[in-house]
Amino acid sequence: MNSFIDIKRRKFLQYAGIGTATMALAPNWLWAGAGPKNNAYLFSNPDVEIRMTAQVTKTSILSGPPTEVWKFSATLLKGPQGTVEEIPGSYLGPILRLRQGQKVRIHFHNKVPGPCVIHQHGLHVPERSDGHPRYAIDQGQTYSYDFQVLNRAGTYWYHSHTHQYTGHRVYFGLAGLLLVSDQEERALNLPSGDYEIPLVIQDRQFGQQNELHYTRGMHERMAGFLGNRILVNGFPDFELPVAARAYRLRILNGSNSRIYKLAWSDGTPVTVIASDGGLLEKPERYPYVTLAPAERIELWVDFGGRKVGSEIKLQSLPFSGTMPRMGGGMGGRGHGRGRHGHGGDSALPNGADFSIMKVQVVRKENENQKLPRRLSTIRNYQMQEAENPDHPRTIHLSMRPHSPRLNGRSFSMTAVAEEEGVKLDSLQLIEFVNRDRRARGMMMAHPMHIHGQPFQILRREVLPAFQQSYTTLSKGFINSGWRDTVLVMPGEKVTLLKPFEDYEGLFLYHCHNMEHEDLDMMRNFQVRA
Repeated sequence: MNSFIDIKRRKFLQYAGIGTATMALAPNWLWAGAGPKNNAYLFSNPDVEIRMTAQVTKTSILSGPPTEVWKFSATLLKGPQGTVEEIPGSYLGPILRLRQGQKVRIHFHNKVPGPCVIHQHGLHVPERSDGHPRYAIDQGQTYSYDFQVLNRAGTYWYHSHTHQYTGHRVYFGLAGLLLVSDQEERALNLPSGDYEIPLVIQDRQFGQQNELHYTRGMHERMAGFLGNRILVNGFPDFELPVAARAYRLRILNGSNSRIYKLAWSDGTPVTVIASDGGLLEKPERYPYVTLAPAERIELWVDFGGRKVGSEIKLQSLPFSGTMPRMGGGMGGRGHGRGRHGHGGDSALPNGADFSIMKVQVVRKENENQKLPRRLSTIRNYQMQEAENPDHPRTIHLSMRPHSPRLNGRSFSMTAVAEEEGVKLDSLQLIEFVNRDRRARGMMMAHPMHIHGQPFQILRREVLPAFQQSYTTLSKGFINSGWRDTVLVMPGEKVTLLKPFEDYEGLFLYHCHNMEHEDLDMMRNFQVRA
């Protein structure tokens, strides 16, 4: 079956924006290491079977020469039509649309230089299909991922997870959206088809010949790489044509390290209906939403009251306190304005004020779709249900020169400390603590991601010395529902409850500032019966 779904011109304009796309040359990197042999199939007759390839290609992002990128392409071998959906003209991988309960097999063939592995970000899958870097395969090899879709409906994604090169490979294009549907979601009759818009926000830098510019100097690795051009779905200067009616926007922060403070330019409240792990119990309205790398949100946006020809912008508002600041000292008020906070002299600073995309109302429609008052039923855990209610698993985040660490340790492929052993089918109380006083001016925000099942946030506590900068983002934190990534600010402790069910094995937890991850700010949980 052909995996390239014909998309109407309207959908092309929605996904690609009005304007032209372009792309750039990646530098040559030296690679080493090989992955293990292919895993055995979990089932004999999958519902969905996909052939996926990572390869080097060229596409147009900016006007002028095309840009060299690394791209996932896919062919649907078995399954419902529409399972694999390309974003026309984009370097991003195709959108994978899966249904809860489906048995999925993905045959991955690596054609890019060096090892590569795919992480199904946010999905609850067996260790061998989770994208642990020890399952990376070399160029020319093939590996099959087998898993059943256990997750509830939501916006998930997949991306390369190669040890010490996650940032580089995702930056050059190895990522794509993975959308799951279920019966509960379908019953809500949310906007769909042309009115359900996926939006992947990223930042990039380009050279004079439109080549993608990515540096791995120590400044960039410690602060995280930042670009100077904002792309949406792989396109600059993104414009979204809409009808005067309700839309569902699925938004992924696909940037390496940039945090976004998302708001509408006219001050309209942001209506959130879902986060990382799917639908919230009910819609929630915010003045803005804080979206850290790897986090996802779904928005309900009703353009019904707007005139044809009117415009509104989605923008990122200014904030402070997330980046290291030069000169040492405590207080967490650094804006990341120096080179150490830029990830390069020409980068747009983290916390800058800028436009992400323009929305244009281009036509009227006779539609009166209403926002549901109730979206979902969520089983909210209580602390007393945890296996360790009086002894939380505390993970200290430290940021010393050249060495971000978790509990003072760096990543080793299969290493597990005693306190990183977890009992299968248990609920664990976990604390992320970002209060390393010895770090002084090196303290910065860390988006912490745990592989496997999502978690629930119990509480957030910040030290008084960091309160001023903390409040520039805190009203946009989504603390309800299911999450798999949480931003831990300087001076903050975040307490959460995480189930470890169904699968034994090694499951990663790490900072999703990809340059920090590549500096080995990553560790394993070992789940055993």
